[in-house]
Amino acid sequence: METASDREPRQERSRATRARLLDAAVGCLAERGVAGATVGAVAERAGVSRGAAQHHFPTREELLLAALRHMIDGRSEELRRRARSVPEGPGRTEAVVQMVVDAFSGPDFDAALQLWAGAANDPALRAQVLPLEGHVGRLVHHAVVELLGADESVPGVRETVQATLDLARGLGLANLLTDDRARRRRIVGQWARMLEHTLHGQEHPPSATNR
Repeated sequence: METASDREPRQERSRATRARLLDAAVGCLAERGVAGATVGAVAERAGVSRGAAQHHFPTREELLLAALRHMIDGRSEELRRRARSVPEGPGRTEAVVQMVVDAFSGPDFDAALQLWAGAANDPALRAQVLPLEGHVGRLVHHAVVELLGADESVPGVRETVQATLDLARGLGLANLLTDDRARRRRIVGQWARMLEHTLHGQEHPPSATNR
């Protein structure tokens, strides 16, 4: 008869296998796009059998959506970590803008972009992806408002905060094609000064990237 102590190692192995599959799915999406993120390709990358992959995720759609949730969880945790380290003082606005730009970059964001592109031509997938990405957008928007102490009842403030997120997504998309770090640093500094002006009606001191 199986005991609780017997089940624990098995459950631990199952969780580890699931985590490897999700990481592999993100990697496949980022490098190969939706078409290349097949159950077989993900299983091979994770080092597990196709049968084991289908045990955890019976369909490809379930695997891709679970990978998106996995990315969202990772981005949310990173956002919370970065938010705790945002400095006080004159450089705070630029640090917040940089945090948002960084949230929309990297392998997870590259994978999410590929999933968005696939969802654009797949109504069933789009219906699943939109609420998840909407959740991320609201999470980041709320974090920016809170970190900047922004008063969204003031005309233009809410739109400017939302424009910060749209800018970050655009920069992340541009970086998918070429290393855009140098240009991004200049844009982050300029946008931070414009954001500071909207929030407080005054120019932000020159940033280190523009001295």
